[in-house]
Amino acid sequence: MSLFDSSPWSDRVLSILRIAATAVFITAGTTKWFGWPPSPQPMPPIELMSQIGIGAMLEVIGGVLILLGLFTRPVAFILSGEMAVAYFQFHYQMGKASFFPTINQGIPAILYCFLFLYMAFAGGGAWSIDRMIARRRSMTR
Repeated sequence: MSLFDSSPWSDRVLSILRIAATAVFITAGTTKWFGWPPSPQPMPPIELMSQIGIGAMLEVIGGVLILLGLFTRPVAFILSGEMAVAYFQFHYQMGKASFFPTINQGIPAILYCFLFLYMAFAGGGAWSIDRMIARRRSMTR
């Protein structure tokens, strides 16, 4: 085994990262959609078919799918795009057109954007429903 071979744990740690990050990500959607956990700043009720309402649905439903590791690649790609839109549409403008996420409070949006983009290419890892389905398919062939 050379220094550049992947660790047997890298696939498992990808699963741990997927689970931990999306468990936190889901709460962004539940705060908007259900008011739980309560937002530090009071939020008016959102309309389900508004842009924020659709974003909340994506965060909750997409987050649960990624948490389980089901349809990880396509869902992660969609959520990566959602976070890119969130950054440029909300955070970029909030900082008076400042690109720097430390100024416009866009650090979570940028991190989730690239985390989900990575998952769109890497998949869900060893502990995912996607992996279980792939194993079963390979055993039946």
